[in-house]
Amino acid sequence: MPASTPKRPRIAVLADSDTRWKWGALTAHRIAPGPSMETAAPQDAQVGPVLDGFLLRGRATPTPRQLREVGVRADSLREVTAVEFLRVMAEESYDVLVLSLVGGGVQAMLHGLKHAWHGRTSRPVVVTGYVGVVYEKLADGLLLRHGADLVLANSRQDAERFRAVYEGVGADASAVTEVALPFLGGAPYEGENTPYTVVFAAQPSVPESRKDRTYLLDRLVEHARRHPEREVLLKLRSKPGEHTTHIEELPYQKLVQRLDPPANFRLVYGNMGEVLDRTDLLVTVSSTAALESLHRRIPTVVLTDLGIRESLGNHHFIGSGCLASWDQLDAGHRPVPDEEWVARQGVAADGSYASAFDAARERIAELLDRPGGLPPLTPYYTPATAPGYLPGLLARHHLGPDGTPLPGAPAADKEPGPVRQIVRRAARGAYRHGVQRVAPVIRRMGEL
Repeated sequence: MPASTPKRPRIAVLADSDTRWKWGALTAHRIAPGPSMETAAPQDAQVGPVLDGFLLRGRATPTPRQLREVGVRADSLREVTAVEFLRVMAEESYDVLVLSLVGGGVQAMLHGLKHAWHGRTSRPVVVTGYVGVVYEKLADGLLLRHGADLVLANSRQDAERFRAVYEGVGADASAVTEVALPFLGGAPYEGENTPYTVVFAAQPSVPESRKDRTYLLDRLVEHARRHPEREVLLKLRSKPGEHTTHIEELPYQKLVQRLDPPANFRLVYGNMGEVLDRTDLLVTVSSTAALESLHRRIPTVVLTDLGIRESLGNHHFIGSGCLASWDQLDAGHRPVPDEEWVARQGVAADGSYASAFDAARERIAELLDRPGGLPPLTPYYTPATAPGYLPGLLARHHLGPDGTPLPGAPAADKEPGPVRQIVRRAARGAYRHGVQRVAPVIRRMGEL
């Protein structure tokens, strides 16, 4: 008699942007109950979980192109409002729920789920975390995520900081669980490619000003002119009109139009892992791509040209050994990363990445086996502890102070009709036009 096939765990992922969908979906595969996904392909349909994806409707809802670029398999994927998602969670049964949202969205869902699951004897294990480097709004973002069963920290350093924040306000810190970024991997760097390839990993909102973005673009193009034997790539996150996790008011595609770059300079899109496959030098201001590159032991530079500042996020790399300027790079400098710093950032270049998610899987298994099921969600913020803050956060998602849907809250019980689809596309287009064209003009006028 053939051995029975183990039941595949059911995991739901709610995300509000392309980057967060990537983090949430890959995290779901890494932490799925059962054997380590490092022993099989993370997207093996026969081994991995049943993954249902939900995209929270908003300004940054991923486009089909962005979803294809992420390249993560899901058994189902649909766009929802907050209220519809909560209704699905009240009706469906899942083992794990990953909330891959901005902090305010996580807090709203925690309160909404607490209400939706009231009286249930069983519920999913709720997991949340961050998509990359945490270099700003540490306390704010962490307290908005408090109440999930697991708050994932992408490194040893983050785990220590997270626990310190929770303990410092008297909140339970037991949910903090050390893991690593779920999208690390790929072949280790084995030496120079032909042609030698320099990649600048652009960020949507860092830096923000036209002056700074123009400066970086000019230096990148100048590097291509100085080294005609090299291929110099500007890796972009999105195409004009698309939004990612952060708003991009001045796309590099627009700024490059005034230049006449050499033939060895190109704009590229696509999966960052595939771009890193041919990279000899990764340059960025503070992108998480630097950690992906360091994981592969690719020479990596975090630029100091605009200063080392909290607003840029490159202060996070103090002590990394990777800080350098374009002048140094043009002169042939190649930073050597500090091994101790790298290890503390969850960059397991030593081969320990395979076990990075073991603790999270074990914790989830324990919670799923808990006698009597899981207790109700208990976020740190409540109408009693934050009466001037919490109601506004919940109202943005059409929820009342107790997590109940407000009267007239939008829902998506069925696919929108043709007219509604046209209106929605027009509204998003108007918003993006305002962000990328109107807002910069108004700002310049204000500076006159």
